[in-house]
Parts: sequence; C-alpha cells; structure tokens
Amino acid sequence: MTAQTPSLWDTGVEQWTKVRPALGSDISCDVLVVGAGYTGLWTAYYLSELAPHLDIVVAEAERVGYGASGRNGGWLSYLVPGNRQVYEKGPRGHEGLVRLQRQMVDAVDEVLDVADRSGLAIDARKGGNLVVAPNEAGMARLRLRYAADLRAGMATDEVRMLTAAEVAERVDVAGAVGGLYAEACARIHPGKLVRQLADLVESRGVRIFERTRITDVEEGVARSHHLRVQAGSTLICTEGFSGPLLGRRNVIPIRSTMIATQQLGDADWERIGWQEAECLSDTSHTFIYAQRTADGRIAVGGRGKPYEFGSRIDERQGCHPQVEQALLDRLTQYFPGVRFRADHAWSGVLGVSRDWCASVRYDRASSVGSSVGYAGHGVAAANLAARTLVDLVLGRDTERVALPLVDHRPPRWEPEPIRWVGVQTMYRLFRTADAREEKRGATSTSLIARAAGKLAGLSP
Repeated sequence: MTAQTPSLWDTGVEQWTKVRPALGSDISCDVLVVGAGYTGLWTAYYLSELAPHLDIVVAEAERVGYGASGRNGGWLSYLVPGNRQVYEKGPRGHEGLVRLQRQMVDAVDEVLDVADRSGLAIDARKGGNLVVAPNEAGMARLRLRYAADLRAGMATDEVRMLTAAEVAERVDVAGAVGGLYAEACARIHPGKLVRQLADLVESRGVRIFERTRITDVEEGVARSHHLRVQAGSTLICTEGFSGPLLGRRNVIPIRSTMIATQQLGDADWERIGWQEAECLSDTSHTFIYAQRTADGRIAVGGRGKPYEFGSRIDERQGCHPQVEQALLDRLTQYFPGVRFRADHAWSGVLGVSRDWCASVRYDRASSVGSSVGYAGHGVAAANLAARTLVDLVLGRDTERVALPLVDHRPPRWEPEPIRWVGVQTMYRLFRTADAREEKRGATSTSLIARAAGKLAGLSP
C-alpha cells in the first residue's frame, strides 16, 4: 500500500495557484510548448523575452508543476544533468564538457537573478552543496569526484574537500568521516518557483492550457484527443512523462520519493547545526538528498521503489511506507537524539535516458524540438536547457548551441521485461553494496557497486 499525503510543496502556495482552462477548440500559434514544468515555462519565458511578437501556447496534461518541477528536492545546483564521461567522449570533447559545467554554474545564478528581478518569492538561499561521507569508501569516491570537478572546470575556491571536523561545523552528521563542499548550489521552494514562473509568463501574454494532453505531434500540427493545434514550432518539454511522445525506450520514468519532517524546535537545530541551509547529500549509492526548509523542516528524498514495469507511472504520486521509514531511519542515523516524524510524504518521476545524459534537440525541417533526460538534476539544468532550446529555435549563434547535450543521442533502453529486470537488479545491487560498506567499514567501493554501475551505464 502506498501512503498518500500532500507534498510539502503543494502547501502554502495558494496565492499563486489558479485553475486554468483546458483547450476547448482548435487553435493556432507560433510556438506550442508541451509541458508546464520548469523546462516548458522557462522556454516560454525566454521566447517571450527575445521574440515578444511570437504567439506562444503552453499545453499541460495535468496542472502547472504536476511533474518533477513541483515535486523535487529544491536543489538549484551546478550538477551536470548526466554522466560527464559520456559528454566528454562525445564530438565536442573535453572543451565541450568544461563549457557545459561552466554554464551549469552560471545557471544557478541566472535563476536566482530572474527571481530577484521579477519578485519571485521562492525561499532561495545559496548555502552550497555539502556531500558527507559516512565511511572511508565514500570518502574515496569523494576524492574522485573532487578531481572530476576540477577536470570539468570547477575552481578550487568553488569546490573543496572537508575534514570530519569541517563537516561537523556545518552540519553535525553522526559518523561522517569527511565531505565535499561546492558553493554553486541554492535551496529553493520548487512549488513556489514553478507556479510563480507560470504567472510570470502569462503576464507576458503566454497562454497556458491545463488538462490538455498532447497525444500526437507531427510537422506543424499537434493533437489533443479530438482537437488540433497548428503551430509553427512544437517543443516537447515533458521529462519523465515523455515516453508516449518520444518513445518509451528513449526515456524512462524513474520514481524518487520524498518526506518532510515536522517543524523542528530550536534545541533540535542547536544539535544539528545546518545554519547555512546547505543542500545535503551523502555518498551512498542509493543516496539521499535533503534541504533545511525555510519553515524549519528537513525535506529529504531518495530512491526506494524506482521503476514500474512497462514504464508505467503511478498517478497517485504517493510514498511507499517502507521507503518513508527508510528515509526516517537515515535521518535518525545521521542525527541521533532528534525525534523525527513525516508530516508529508510524496513521490514524483524524473526522466532517464539509457546513458543518463540529457539531450536538447530541434529539427528545423519539422520544426519539432525537445529537451529531456535530466536524471534528477533538472532544477538548474532545465533553465539552461530551455535557453539552449530557444537559441536553436530562433537560430541564435550562442555558446549554448555547441554544448555537448545539443543533439546528443543516447542509446535506447532495452525492451521489456529486460528493462524492468535490469533496473530492479541495479538498485538491488546498489542497496546491497551500501549495506556491506556500512557494516564492514569498507575503505573502497565494493565490486558489487561497480558491477551495478556498469549495468546502469554510469561507469565505463
């Protein structure tokens, strides 16, 4: 049984939530954007800024922010949406990877700057990303990650290794043997961002239709059941829900689960620290990601039951009780002496390609484009991808159109039931590897985890 409680991000945003009409008749427009999440709304935002004469329509199958944009961990992060080794081995090589990494760092500030200029109240705080290592095996992985960060163009004043004492000064995680800190990361309230961004683009004349599912896209025409939308360009920005339009073997929906604790008191925060509101994660293979929310909770997520057979999506978006308990247990392990309960529990899906890398494409012949596959790093990446997609549509010669995610073509996922067996096996192996590392106090990554990484396509 899956518990169904409201997402934390769906509470306290009533002042920005409105009911928008569904498409009721055939229409025409210059640009049709499919999906009212971050990618679709940022695409509409930059199109309306650079080409205000365009008639732009956004069609959303459910409601604004229904997908990952309204359900994520609220990390506005420099993390590249994909496997950096894959990008580096592509035609744009190492220089392309460095450009992509620098653009991701800049995207963090771009979102914050737009929010500041436009008066978007998104509970933003740029406290950086703190990754803690609970054992020596995790610390060894952090050293490799640090070296990879530097190789990808990060500066030593942007990312640095931390001792156990330095970790404790920031967040007092029990048993942490060290960590890594990167400054280009901010906590936000994802629900507030996606809903206010929708209001912002509407104020510029963009039309948003909710409960309007686009079922078919062809050159110049998109269909929503019995209705037609004639569009000069159609841009598919549907992330984990992209299978029906882009092919179920091209991008699959992986579910991530989150809980939000009760509001903690001053004594608990005195014990924990976390005064700078860093985005917190760990080095386990089935990692957790967390933030200290603006209203004094811990919102924490992880992968529990990630994939349904046939790429099915559980529309209830609930949280399995076992996964909820596992997240509570991890918090108790890291912060002993603090009593936690889950006031909110929910889940959402993210889009994953076979090589775990994002792809931005625009076919000028058919005037159809897409941006998908952020693999869980989409809050800042969606902004960069949207600006890139807009550059491609408008024919702008920018540095972005030469990024390695442009026209990247990942291999297809295996057919079912091989796909389901593979994903389930990968996560089972990762969970086993985590348990063994923690129990044995491992000093290096286990062979089990390495095998799972190769199965997943996460390592060479």
